[in-house]
Amino acid sequence: MTKLRFLIATVAAAMMATSAFAHSGGTDSNGCHNDRKRGGYHCH
Repeated sequence: MTKLRFLIATVAAAMMATSAFAHSGGTDSNGCHNDRKRGGYHCH
């Protein structure tokens, strides 16, 4: 049972970490946009 709890906690932590890097901003038809904070143009 502890292995299952560890797996669930690991998956939950990974999901929270990836959402922390997300940012708002509209994307164009290619799924890209200008990054005003860091400069440049990137795609998701």
